[in-house]
Amino acid sequence: MKILAQISRVIVGFLFIFSGVIKLNDPVGTQYKLEEYFEVFAADLPQFHDFFISLVPLALYFSVFLCTAEVVLGIALLVGYKPRTTSVLLLLITLFFTFLTFYSAYFNKVTDCGCFGAAIKLTPWTSFGKDIFLLVLILILVFYRKKIKPLPTGIIVVLSTIASLGIAVYALRHLPIMDLLPYRVGANIPAQMKPSEPLRYQYIFEKNGEISKFEQYPSDTTLVFKEMIVLNEDAKPKITDYKVWNDTGDFTEETFKGKKLFLIIKNFSDINTAALPAISKLVTRVKSNGIEPIVLTSGDSGEIEKFLREHQLTIPFYFVDATVLKTISRSNPGLWLLKDGTVKGKWHYNDTPEANEILDLVK
Repeated sequence: MKILAQISRVIVGFLFIFSGVIKLNDPVGTQYKLEEYFEVFAADLPQFHDFFISLVPLALYFSVFLCTAEVVLGIALLVGYKPRTTSVLLLLITLFFTFLTFYSAYFNKVTDCGCFGAAIKLTPWTSFGKDIFLLVLILILVFYRKKIKPLPTGIIVVLSTIASLGIAVYALRHLPIMDLLPYRVGANIPAQMKPSEPLRYQYIFEKNGEISKFEQYPSDTTLVFKEMIVLNEDAKPKITDYKVWNDTGDFTEETFKGKKLFLIIKNFSDINTAALPAISKLVTRVKSNGIEPIVLTSGDSGEIEKFLREHQLTIPFYFVDATVLKTISRSNPGLWLLKDGTVKGKWHYNDTPEANEILDLVK
């Protein structure tokens, strides 16, 4: 049992560190997941609606706290720092995540828990199974915590806390250090909207109580169709919901033509307007050098027209789904540069580039 406890300690420690670091790289992504959970609970538990809605503005703080806690507790476990306290805290946080993943899987509410951020996508039931596995290992640690020799390593825990918070603050004030999203620099958006190879399907039919599976659609009309499964899931399009439109029609394909600098305005409630003078200056310069500036927003026409007038931005605007805009840019406002459908640059409003940088990227 001592050996089992030590093996559990290593597995749990590394999994928590990996999960926490991946999410600290993009704390806004975890914020969005928490907001989604709060909104789901508010709808499913109407008697607590106001309580869960009141948590939505705090989601970013919860995100940074939980991600930091994962890293710090994982390191504390590996170095043997206060094993009793560490194992109990790991148990509590794992119980919390297990509840969330079970709720997602059983009620099919949040189909991606974001357990490993954008790095690894898990189905709800896979996420729940992962948490049950972790829970078993952590229970072993709780019961055999005395087998873990405590070490005077408080300074390591303190430094890991500072480092974790530093990563989170950097990602919030700039952009994720490592962009794992499908709209990242270098990605070709039209290509990401298509399968990477022809999709293969398995067709499931029933006849006289017997299940039959085919990779070619059968001609037997006496079979009763039950389900169709994609066999090569990895080949499915990485982007399925990118659509750009205005009141006159669809503009999606036009966004892939030529050089375009998009100003991303996700909403008007928490936009940083202090960055707009520099962005306005940039827009004017690139426009005179053959780059078309465009606003992408999820707001309504009246709202965006008023906003553009107030900030003296004379550029066209188009609509994009709010969730897509959150995926494209973690910044509000944000800048997104495309040339013939390929992403050439992304910037946080704190890092608004000079026009020369933009021009060099689209040569």
